Amino acid sequence: MPRYCLTVTCPSRRGIVAAISGFLAEKGCTITDSAQFDDVNTDRFFTRVSLVSEMGVSKEEILRDFAQIGEDFHMEWDLRGEDEKMKVLIMVSRYGHCLTDLLYRSQIGTLPIEVVGVVSNHLDYQKLVVNNDIPFYHINVTKENKVEAEAKLLELVEDSGAELIVLARYMQILSDALCQKMSGRIINIHHSFLPSFKGANPYKQAFDKGVKLIGATSHYVTADLDEGPIIEQETTRVTHAQSIQDYVSFGREVESSVLARAVHAHVRRRVFQNGAKTVVFPASPGSYSAERMG
Repeated sequence: MPRYCLTVTCPSRRGIVAAISGFLAEKGCTITDSAQFDDVNTDRFFTRVSLVSEMGVSKEEILRDFAQIGEDFHMEWDLRGEDEKMKVLIMVSRYGHCLTDLLYRSQIGTLPIEVVGVVSNHLDYQKLVVNNDIPFYHINVTKENKVEAEAKLLELVEDSGAELIVLARYMQILSDALCQKMSGRIINIHHSFLPSFKGANPYKQAFDKGVKLIGATSHYVTADLDEGPIIEQETTRVTHAQSIQDYVSFGREVESSVLARAVHAHVRRRVFQNGAKTVVFPASPGSYSAERMG
């Protein structure tokens, strides 16, 4: 039986849930998991529904017939197959911990993505990527060629069909034009010291200040550097006995797990942008199950 995920956001009003559930029942669909949120501050409604088409109704039929409800309630909505893997382009510079973690999770099936390519402004991870049968693209970026470099990147996005760009410690600032063009489709990771510890060696700065909690934040990329809508965060405790190297090691572990959870939430369509913030629903049962366990 086909399994789908329906996502909806629209102005808040009476009857939305009844309209959705009634339609699905008429189409012979059973709801297996659902989450919803009505934001009284923005007057927006958000919901994510996992469903099974017990009568074998096609995706095309559901899309066609749900369109009227979408129009009636002024919805932004989408329907995807639960087994559909999102095409993702990963970008990395010289720190590979997030890249290798994403590749591993993708390979064992806990992260439902199809990595269509890895882009880097360095050659450090070319062999790793190619050995995983993934295309590697070296795009050198300088002040002089930034426009041309981003044009190449957008060409890769178009040619590969990438739906999402993941900045896995990619240490180049994207232009405002690129951020706007790919709005809601670029995810970044950074240490949670920002804005307290900007610039070079943030972990050394934190060590020198005696910080007791280090962490990471994953967010959508906007023209405002490191200030896009937050998807996922985590912290870990350190003590006076830790060295600078410990801070870096702990930080990289947190960065990897936070970025992976943010990407998982996005590709499972659990994230909704709500102004400058996000609504992030819990993972459905079984959504972290792996094709290759152990």
